[in-house]
Amino acid sequence: MLVIGPNGEQLGVMSRNAALDAAADLDLDLLCVAPNAKTPVCKILDCGNYRLKKKKKAKEAKRNQHVTEVKPLRLSPVIDVHDFNTKLKQATKWIEGGMKVKIDMRFRGRFITRQEVGMKIMNDFTDQLAEIANIEKKPKLEGNVMSCVRAPKKK
Repeated sequence: MLVIGPNGEQLGVMSRNAALDAAADLDLDLLCVAPNAKTPVCKILDCGNYRLKKKKKAKEAKRNQHVTEVKPLRLSPVIDVHDFNTKLKQATKWIEGGMKVKIDMRFRGRFITRQEVGMKIMNDFTDQLAEIANIEKKPKLEGNVMSCVRAPKKK
């Protein structure tokens, strides 16, 4: 196995026992950093310090991660103008806040036979959002629910 010293210098190819002895002489640990390489690579280091740095790096990456929230919005095939405008205002507020909006329309009873009415309402709704939102998923009927997803436009 190829052994790397505590300061990053290569100590060369050694047997396992010789590498463990070299690490013991320095009062440090031997850590295998690339076990699946053609010649496995091991490093002499302080294992406790290594774990602490790795944990801090993972915590920092998690803190800097941005999770995009998807807000659900439900329409109806027989929605009134006022309700339509209220839902449109809410969707606009969410999209301007940087969130994605999933728009669902559930067809119940006899409305499943009138999908073109639902598609017209869905298209009107998405056309109103076209200035501020991109299409992430086009309107599609899955079972008795038609849904689409809108995401804010990149600036």
